[in-house]
Amino acid sequence: MSTYIERIGAAAAAAAQELNRLTTEQKNACLLAAAEALVNRQADILLANEEDLKKAEEKGMRSAMVDRLRLTASRIEDMAEGLRQVAALPDPLGEVMMDIQRPNGLWIRQIRVPMGVVGIIYEARPNVTADAFALCFKTGNAVILRGGSDAISSNRAITAVLRQTLEGQGITPDAVCLVEDTSRESAQAMMQLRGVIDVLIPRGGAGLIRSVVENSTVPVIETGSGNCHIYVDKDADLPMAVRIIHNAKTQRTSVCNACESLVIHREIADEAIPMIASNLLASDVEIRGDEKVCSLVPQAIPATEEDWGMEYLDRIISIKVVDSLEEAVRHINRYNTKHSEAIITENPEASQYFLQQVDAACVYVNASTRFTDGFEFGFGAEIGISTQKLHARGPMGLTALTTTKYEIIGNGQIRG
Repeated sequence: MSTYIERIGAAAAAAAQELNRLTTEQKNACLLAAAEALVNRQADILLANEEDLKKAEEKGMRSAMVDRLRLTASRIEDMAEGLRQVAALPDPLGEVMMDIQRPNGLWIRQIRVPMGVVGIIYEARPNVTADAFALCFKTGNAVILRGGSDAISSNRAITAVLRQTLEGQGITPDAVCLVEDTSRESAQAMMQLRGVIDVLIPRGGAGLIRSVVENSTVPVIETGSGNCHIYVDKDADLPMAVRIIHNAKTQRTSVCNACESLVIHREIADEAIPMIASNLLASDVEIRGDEKVCSLVPQAIPATEEDWGMEYLDRIISIKVVDSLEEAVRHINRYNTKHSEAIITENPEASQYFLQQVDAACVYVNASTRFTDGFEFGFGAEIGISTQKLHARGPMGLTALTTTKYEIIGNGQIRG
């Protein structure tokens, strides 16, 4: 297995050297051609996706996870639009971060450069294949993709379209390499390819992310699971809260920016909880609540300690009643995954306190957590949502896939 991964790594490393010589115009032309090819070849992609969906149903995969796996003509168009948006964005490579002259006459310049080879280990999200290619390619990085077995047919079909487009543009197809062996051993081999893979990005559930972080010798950018909260303050506009919570929980339950936990101020609980709960129950959302919630919602199930920290990725939500804004923030900071947190309030002081005190990559006031997304942030696509604090945090677009180097120009200086 290690030999197989090493061959892929060597091909990607060679491709990275070639990509570093491409102009912005060449990269953009290729991205636009790839977008057109994805749409034109959607019949092939959808046929491959049907194979994955059939296997998922035979395995009894949960409906929420099947939704993550499913491709449609609309979702393929979204992938293509992501490529077009990346093409339209400024190229970060060569951006001058610092340009100074020292007293001794040395000119020191810091510029953005590619990482080199980016490895991505992900689960049943075939759209990641196109998104990752677009962002890595625009930033001059070769990418090694290792998706899960559930999406292997879809990933093969998408990668084939991308590689054929690259060849048609006179660019090495090894700019995007798919690891077709989806065994655990292939992931482990990627984690040990230090010196070839420059950075490894896991995208998936908490188990996958933990495994990569704990076992990789390659530097890792940790993308996190999403136990996202919405806090309904005592000064909330309740009809607004109902709309936002419904969207954040039900618009797409299988994604990391879906709301999994509600926190509600006790002063408005008697009015707010029945309104919110009836709306969620009408959409078949199971409610797990504390004693106060269960007293107001007969259908609610008593919550356990585990529920407060759970990323359900399903039509389930936990609800906790608190006595103050400060208690809400303490609860969120204890149980969240540093992803996306929101407050619903008409009180500017409460919103500012929440923005300042909640520890998360994205903190919202009066808006759905579902907006934590590279596409929605104007990045064209995203490589993942980082929940760590070093190098990148939040939705990672183009600049998150670059590093910097210093160029120092002298005229004979020596250090005394």
